Amino acid sequence: MAEPMFLKPYFQEKMWGGNRLATEFGYQIPSNHTGECWAISAHPHGPATVENGKYQGLTLDQVWKDHREVFGNANGDVFPLLTKILDAKTDLSVQVHPDNAYAAKHEHELGKTECWYVIKADEGAMMYYGHNAKTREEFAAMIQKGEWDKLLRKVPVHAGDFLYVPSGTVHAVGKGIMVLETQQSSDTTYRMYDFDRIDASTGKKRALHIQQSIDCAMIPHHDPQLNQKHYQIGDVAVTQFVATQFFAVYEWKINGGQGTFNRGQAPYTLGSVLDGEGQIEVDGTKYDLKKGMHFILPFNVKQWTLYGKMQIIASEPGENA
Repeated sequence: MAEPMFLKPYFQEKMWGGNRLATEFGYQIPSNHTGECWAISAHPHGPATVENGKYQGLTLDQVWKDHREVFGNANGDVFPLLTKILDAKTDLSVQVHPDNAYAAKHEHELGKTECWYVIKADEGAMMYYGHNAKTREEFAAMIQKGEWDKLLRKVPVHAGDFLYVPSGTVHAVGKGIMVLETQQSSDTTYRMYDFDRIDASTGKKRALHIQQSIDCAMIPHHDPQLNQKHYQIGDVAVTQFVATQFFAVYEWKINGGQGTFNRGQAPYTLGSVLDGEGQIEVDGTKYDLKKGMHFILPFNVKQWTLYGKMQIIASEPGENA
């Protein structure tokens, strides 16, 4: 039977987290320091659980391992994508992620290219995005001297903005920002600067990864060209934010009416409802959708129709996912 696979997220407490995942999405969070909702995840550090259908009760990594036909018999040892919602009550650490080659050699997992759709941003909110060093020697020297204000580049953001963060990008989500993050399924983070904070749970500063950050950073920094596309599918306004070898990310926005999608090249599709409510119809059956729900459209779902008033961020694996 072709049907959407709905998922129950896994939540991560973080020193920089808050309670917006409860107040904004109605999730039952473990504390008022909850930073991350791992919404569509097969990563061992936080797998999501299937809530319906044939595989109800299994974690997504179990379905990937034992029922690969669900994903069109896609290759790969691990499910390649990870969808999160992040609530940054305070700044995250400034960090760098490795590419596939470096991560495979040193961490034995995928590299980490990611992107952010900004859900909420307090007035004056800023992202750390890129740096001002021209050479690796200058980059290392500025870190050594603690010249963070000189080194780090900050950009203002607002709700609705989209930022692509390829591996090697120096970055941090700033305080007062909530994002939906689409990324490679990796939990490897090299922390370059943590504002000299003390972790209340340990009474110590968190570990830094200076040499790995210097090794992996994109130097000099350059902003990627996204070439966004806008088009209609029936009454659904579609924005393609980015399409790379790792993933493609879209916004589906419907304000009444309906729109029917046909499966393209990708063997499966991920979706997260960020606002509103409506329905998705698959093989003649309608399933309710509302804000905060997350789902996968498996390989055997060849067509689906959206109804209602909703905003969905969707993604698909790229050719080299």
